Amino acid sequence: MGEISFDPNQNNRNANNKAELKIFDPQPCCCGDDSLAGSVTVYDKECGWITGEIKTPAGLVPQVSTNLTALDILGGWKARWGINRMNYKINPGLYAVGNPDEHSEVLVTANYKMTFDALRKELAGLQAWILVLDTKGINVWCAAGKGTFGTVELSSRIEKTRLARIVSHRTLLLPQLGAPGVSAHQVHKQTGFNVVYGPVRAWDIREFIASGRKATAEMRTVKFTAYDRLVLTPMELTGTFKISLMILGILFIFNLIRPGAFGITDFYAYAGALIVGCVLTPVLLPWIPGKAFAWKGWLLGLLWAAAVNVLNGWPEELSYSWFRALGYLLVLPSISAFYAMNFTGSSTYTSFSGVMKEMKTAVPAIAVTICIGCILILLSSLFGL
Repeated sequence: MGEISFDPNQNNRNANNKAELKIFDPQPCCCGDDSLAGSVTVYDKECGWITGEIKTPAGLVPQVSTNLTALDILGGWKARWGINRMNYKINPGLYAVGNPDEHSEVLVTANYKMTFDALRKELAGLQAWILVLDTKGINVWCAAGKGTFGTVELSSRIEKTRLARIVSHRTLLLPQLGAPGVSAHQVHKQTGFNVVYGPVRAWDIREFIASGRKATAEMRTVKFTAYDRLVLTPMELTGTFKISLMILGILFIFNLIRPGAFGITDFYAYAGALIVGCVLTPVLLPWIPGKAFAWKGWLLGLLWAAAVNVLNGWPEELSYSWFRALGYLLVLPSISAFYAMNFTGSSTYTSFSGVMKEMKTAVPAIAVTICIGCILILLSSLFGL
């Protein structure tokens, strides 16, 4: 489960996709140094991952380390949890690994630092150029869907870095997941460079280059395992913090109006529905019946709602009213469905049109059931029904 054979010439993909199979440090060093204005790539001299410079016919090119430091790892962890995520990027431009020359390979990537780090650490011992596109700090796949990892930016970056003066060949190695955003023939027409699509995963790049740029079927297969899905869930959870605080604030106000109206049961019921939608549904995704993410989340959410009622005495004698029990059966699955639907942007299973189609059906249904369920719970809590 969770594997897809990918055609690098296919030019459509989910524009909302947030997932990245690989992914810079807590302070990404994205601001340039005016003293380096003559360089091919403007960068901050304080960046720990930049180890020197290489002279080229087009100007100085910064040299990067292939070793990730503790700060790089910490920065990646913070990005996973949404901390400074949108600023986790590097300056676009040309970088050097080792001591490349005019014959060395040119690999193209995004300026999201986790993506950049994943690539450079796999190039240890090689001599290569890394052409970094300005994807606004977004990973390759998402940026390809949004158009920032695309034909226009690639052609523009080749011209801005004066790449044709630095290398004698005319071949670029692009990540396979960037294919939906790039028209290879247009790049060739505009710049004279040919596009070759590399493997899905960064760790296959050495073998790909060594084999004469030949990819195996394994290199072309997009895998989305339970672990791949699990590492994306922190971002889903952090996205719920603000709305969760608002909900808890509203319940606190209701408790001021009628002491004891809401308590620990409501808290763990909501927390459980959140975890079901943000964590359990993504992890169990291939094994939950149905195709729509909202439906999958709703099914698990319904099981959780039933469990909450069982924990409180159902079917014999509930510790609260049937109004509240019915309210939980309406609200909790809908909460799980909503958060599960958000995961479509992190999945290899969906397309943009599929997401829009699902939302048209799911969002109104979720809104209606949550409203009705909340009314029933409020009637039970505030009026004792």
